[in-house]
Amino acid sequence: MANDNKLANIIAHCKEYGFVFQSSEIYDGLSAVYDYGQNGAELKRNIRDYWWKSMTQMHDNIVGIDAAIFMHPTVWKASGHVDNFSDPMIDNKDSKKRYRVDHLIEAFVETIDKEKGDEILQQMEQLLAANDFDGLKAMIDANKMKCSISGTCNWTEVRQFNLMFSTEIGSVAEEANVIYLRPETAQGIFVNFLNVQKTGRMKIPFGIAQTGKAFRNEIVARGFIFRMREFEQMEMQFFVKPGTQKEWYDYWKETRMKWHLSLGISADKYRFHDHVKLAHYADMACDIEYDFPMGFKEVEGVHSRTDFDLKQHQQFSGKKLTYFDTDINQHYTPYVIETSIGLDRTVMMILSEAYEEEDLSTADKQDSRTVLRFPPMLAPIKLAVLPLTKKDGLPEIARDLIAQCKPHFKCFYEEKDTIGKRYRRQDALGTPFCVTIDHQTKEDNMVTIRYRDSMLQERVPMEQIKNMVLEKIKMF
Repeated sequence: MANDNKLANIIAHCKEYGFVFQSSEIYDGLSAVYDYGQNGAELKRNIRDYWWKSMTQMHDNIVGIDAAIFMHPTVWKASGHVDNFSDPMIDNKDSKKRYRVDHLIEAFVETIDKEKGDEILQQMEQLLAANDFDGLKAMIDANKMKCSISGTCNWTEVRQFNLMFSTEIGSVAEEANVIYLRPETAQGIFVNFLNVQKTGRMKIPFGIAQTGKAFRNEIVARGFIFRMREFEQMEMQFFVKPGTQKEWYDYWKETRMKWHLSLGISADKYRFHDHVKLAHYADMACDIEYDFPMGFKEVEGVHSRTDFDLKQHQQFSGKKLTYFDTDINQHYTPYVIETSIGLDRTVMMILSEAYEEEDLSTADKQDSRTVLRFPPMLAPIKLAVLPLTKKDGLPEIARDLIAQCKPHFKCFYEEKDTIGKRYRRQDALGTPFCVTIDHQTKEDNMVTIRYRDSMLQERVPMEQIKNMVLEKIKMF
């Protein structure tokens, strides 16, 4: 169920604590484009690193590449994006506001009872699968779905809208060629299939992974960083022998769900959603959905792409893109299983899961805190070192501890305000461990370590701190 209040609080928290800012904010912002602040950039990098290592380091038969954003324009003709990469849209004639049809219907469903809403969503999926735009328009009219701006039901017909950004390459306008900002990272993998396979001496089955920016001209972008026009993907294309795709599709569904659960998120916050309408390249497809503040939404897709991509690029390029299988002494075009996860959506998922407003009131006093319960391995700051006072040599001891730790993980030093206020700030940043340096430390070299989640404190030898934190933040 949607929780708009929690989403609004997360957005405000991200702004206040340096996680996410509206892009170009001093110029009143740019719709559906966001910048990551100092703590958001660290969180995003940690998630990216965890995914990258889980793919390329923990699997013997998966390697990574970094393909360019700009590609030859024929790539997108071959992939089908030029002709098929579009969404059904509808405009309100009074407000002139444009909606993606599925978003308009989903927003309407949230305002009615669940049984009727589920029926409408099922009908919508069937109509989308059949590309029945007249049926979609009839359903919108029959249910009197209103524009959120004008409040009217005065709609245009439903039509397709291409989502790719185009630009020109070349120094002279008259000689420039139209190229596209890539709407997905997968094609960079497919066009490099043989380069990687031959130079890496890869044997099927094997995978190629990459992370990188993609761009889509989303008309209806909403949900904070859930849906943006400039976003980052983490994709892996796994090349398999034709006829084995069902086995590998099931394997990667299970493997990717295990990765999500390894983040410490409860299984009941996830679900699989099998596609009713398959993309033109797929024979099986599902989404891994997470229960965001706005309800269950896709965070990752697992798709069996068949041999569509390699065959298309072979046809359009005129280059042979087959694999010679020495085990059976035969050439064939591999099938592909794709796992595609949105990095920005994963950041939002981690923020949504971690954010908590905790009431700490007792019979004696009112107290509360806002805490981000990040998995320690993903936290932007792993350790905060806090001298009790700004004098008596305590800052110097604190700086020495940070010097020991900072080559291994991100540390933070702070000496301003009371120790209680500093603890609260670190809770709000998601820092799992705080160490306080006090006057007793000068005598016995013991420090107080405080644990974010339990708020428990204990005295430990200062020389143990580095290894204690390293043990808690290790990824594998």
